Amino acid sequence: MQTAEMAKRNQPDRRFFLAAGATALAGWPSFAQEAAPRQLVAGQPEGAAAGNAVLAAGGNAIDAVVAAALAAGVAAVPLAGIAGYGGHLVIAGLPGGKVTSIDFNSTAPASLTPNYFQANEKGQVKGEANTFGWLSAGVPGVLAGLQLALDRYGTKKFPDLVQPAIRLARDGFKVNKGFANALRVSQSRMAKDPGSAKLLFPKGEPLKEGEHFRNPDLSRLLESLAMAGSVAPFYQGKIAADIAAAFAAHGGLVTAADLAAYQAIERVPLALDWKGFTLYTPLPTAGGLTILQTLATIKALEADGTAGQAFVEALRVAWTDRLSLIGDPEQVEVPIKRLLSPEYAGQTAERVKAAIKRNQPIAGKTDGRPASGTIHLNAVDASGLTVALTFTHGGYFGAQVSVENLGLVLGHGVSRFDPRPGRPNSPAPRKRPLHNMCPTVVTRSGAPVLAIGATGGRRIVNAVANVLLGRLGAEMPLAAAVKAPRVHTEGDLALTAEAGYPQAPLLLTAGYTLTAGAVASLQATERDPKSGAVWSAAR
Repeated sequence: MQTAEMAKRNQPDRRFFLAAGATALAGWPSFAQEAAPRQLVAGQPEGAAAGNAVLAAGGNAIDAVVAAALAAGVAAVPLAGIAGYGGHLVIAGLPGGKVTSIDFNSTAPASLTPNYFQANEKGQVKGEANTFGWLSAGVPGVLAGLQLALDRYGTKKFPDLVQPAIRLARDGFKVNKGFANALRVSQSRMAKDPGSAKLLFPKGEPLKEGEHFRNPDLSRLLESLAMAGSVAPFYQGKIAADIAAAFAAHGGLVTAADLAAYQAIERVPLALDWKGFTLYTPLPTAGGLTILQTLATIKALEADGTAGQAFVEALRVAWTDRLSLIGDPEQVEVPIKRLLSPEYAGQTAERVKAAIKRNQPIAGKTDGRPASGTIHLNAVDASGLTVALTFTHGGYFGAQVSVENLGLVLGHGVSRFDPRPGRPNSPAPRKRPLHNMCPTVVTRSGAPVLAIGATGGRRIVNAVANVLLGRLGAEMPLAAAVKAPRVHTEGDLALTAEAGYPQAPLLLTAGYTLTAGAVASLQATERDPKSGAVWSAAR
């Protein structure tokens, strides 16, 4: 239990509890309007514009999300890009009711061993070499994942879909407030890197809000891929050789052989049936297992979206399991079947009931590390084909180094490993790191009805869980579920709660410490399978 002094120090002010009003419950579907579109790409603005143009020209949702991701990767420089470390996507509404996912997470270089970074017992590495700089960058997976999705399920060709991204890189755009702020906080490292200095500090100072940013080197790179007809030269060819040479020149580990060996992988996603819906999310190394495990406990409790402490405890157990048991399933044994089994959900539910009865939390721990960044996109076409896609640099500008003359900012996928050896998520050659992205698609009677995902590091997982609980569990309208205050935990007793979170007073009395703060940024897109109407909500 916290002491009285701790409780006072962590007690939010009165506005913390009063800032948000109550939300009403409603049935499914919610509030589709007659004027609602029948197809839509939602998410990062430049990406959404490119994707919606593809839909208007007759492309399907896969075509649209590929164009959207390419454009977003040019325009949202601090958050993601084609040399970001990667991500996942989920596709539903395919012929025969098929639902699938594509894993394009980064892989570690072949020379990265479990004890490479010599971390201390707390997982700290001297100079943060695993988090920033050339050693923190793994093999980028974004382009390979987009190409695989397009080859298997798209209707357009890569050279056509990359054109909006080429124009954005060539002609440029105005630096927005977020871009300028991210540059300012990253200046101490990035200004020392030759490629980043040339790209982002052309006058020795960070670009400012309102200034015009162009990336002609990236435009030429994308044009060369368009001429080749695919992303292949990025992984095998001159571009790959130039990337590998940059790593070698700066002491990085990624080689031409690592790039050539990279493959995006199509996988059968995880699934959970709950309240008449089926939720689909990628396998680990993505974060969706933690969401499904949490909701499986809520299901066993026969609770709804007003679960309060039960939801927090279910999240905390899932996070404890996440940080102690989960890694790349191709290299370590991950007990997915057990974690999602009704038996384990029932056992967790009994632990939750006992914790609530004694008004004390379940024992738990965390080794949390903050992160910021990421892009999420949803795409739905008129046929109902639905895609949820999340990709990232990791933190702002990822590794905070850039490949000079190619205009590529590198993601820091290696930072997502636990640098201590002997753990499920320890580094290893060609291994994929655990991360927080969890694009999720929900179906009802086989028809896609919801695509959802978020940005914001470790808070992504819990933000998506919060909104799914409100939308599916409490049957809130989509906008109300997205607007509702959220809570975040990583397994210990320190919670972050948004202003107005209704259970905050009870959680304080149960022994948690609460800090007021935002719990990720989320994008949700819903479709009424009867009318075909599509609408979105974001916060």
